[in-house]
Amino acid sequence: MIRDRETLNQITETIRQFVSNQLIPMEHWVAENDRLPDDIINQMRELGLFGLTIPEAYGGLGVTMEEEVTLAFELGRTSPAFRSLIGTNNGIGSSGLVIDGTEEQKQKYLPRLASGEIIGSFCLTEPDSGSDAASLKTTAIKDGDTYVINGTKRYITNAPEAGIFTVMARTDPQNKRSGGISAFIVESDTPGITLGKIDKKMGQKGAHTCDVIFDNCVVPADALIGGVEGVGFKTAMKVLDKGRLHIAAASTGAASRMLDDALHYAVERKQFGQPIANFQLIQAMLADSKAEIYAAKSMVLDASRLRDEGKDVVTESSCAKMFATEMCGRVADRAVQIHGGAGYIADYGIERFYRDVRLYRLYEGTTQIQQIIIARNMIKEANE
Repeated sequence: MIRDRETLNQITETIRQFVSNQLIPMEHWVAENDRLPDDIINQMRELGLFGLTIPEAYGGLGVTMEEEVTLAFELGRTSPAFRSLIGTNNGIGSSGLVIDGTEEQKQKYLPRLASGEIIGSFCLTEPDSGSDAASLKTTAIKDGDTYVINGTKRYITNAPEAGIFTVMARTDPQNKRSGGISAFIVESDTPGITLGKIDKKMGQKGAHTCDVIFDNCVVPADALIGGVEGVGFKTAMKVLDKGRLHIAAASTGAASRMLDDALHYAVERKQFGQPIANFQLIQAMLADSKAEIYAAKSMVLDASRLRDEGKDVVTESSCAKMFATEMCGRVADRAVQIHGGAGYIADYGIERFYRDVRLYRLYEGTTQIQQIIIARNMIKEANE
C-alpha cells in the first residue's frame, strides 16, 4: 500500500541520490576500514533513515510494507554495511516493540531508535540454536520483580553498536517447546552483559556481528515485551516474516546494482574487435539476470501489498525471501563471469559484492528453512 505516491517518490529519489553520491563512493573505504564513516552515519540520521518503519507517533516515518521494500530496493544498491546499520532499527531491532510492546515500552525506546540515538539489535541465534530457533537455551528466571538472564547469543548483527537488545529467552525451563520462550528489551549497559570479539566474516565488512553473553544479567519485570510470558517465539516469528520481505528487497536491489555494473563493463570491454556485449553467451547471462530480477521484484511487491492488506503472508514472504536471495547469488556469479579475470580483482568491486550477498541466503532463515515453511504450509492447507 502506498499512501501518497508523490511523497514516496520524493523520499525514494532522495535515497537514490544519497546512495549514488555518498554511499557508493565510500564502499571501498568501508571495506578497507571495516567501519562506516561518522559523517555518513550523521547524514543517515538527518535523512531519517533510522526511523523509516517506526510509527510517526514515535518520531519515525511509519512507512507501509510496500513503501519499505521500495526504499530497500534503493538501499540495496550499495554495500550491505550501510543498510545493515539502519536495518535493525527499522526491522528486527524495533519490530518486536512495534508489534507486541506495551505503550510504555514504545514511548521509552522507539523515539530514540527512530532518531538513531540508539541502535537496536535482535538476539535469537545461539551456539546450539540456529535454524532450530525454538530450542534456544538462554533462560530468564523470574526473581521477585526482576528476571535473571543467563545464556549466549551468537552472530548478533550490530551488537557492538547496540543500545538495546531484543532478547529471546526461556522463562519456563520445564517447557522445552516454543511456548516457554519470552521476549525482553535489555539495555546494552546492563550489568552482566559482555560482548565477544567482533566476528571476522567472509564479507560485509563494516557490518559487525559478535556474541552477546548474559551472566546473571538482572532486568526489571517491565522489560518483558508486552508484559506477557510465553509469547516471545510468536513475536520473533512475526518479526522475521516482515524482515524476510526487507531482505528479499535488499537482495533484489543488490542484484540490480551488480547487473548494472556487469552491463556497463560488457558494453565497454572489447575482445575480438568488438564489445563483449555483442556476444550471445554474454547476452544470455544479462537477459537471465534481468528476467530474474524482474520476477523477484514482482514477488516482493505482491507479498508486501498483501501484508499491508492484513493478509497472512508467511508463505509469500518465505517464497520471496528464498527466490530473491538465491536469485541474487546467481546474478553475482554471472556478474563475475561477465567481468572475466577483472571480476576476481578487488579494483572492480564485483568480487566484494559476490562475497557480501552470500549472507542473504543464510540469515533471517536459510533457504532450506524457507523451503520447509513453504512446504508445511502447503500441506497444512491441503489437509484443511
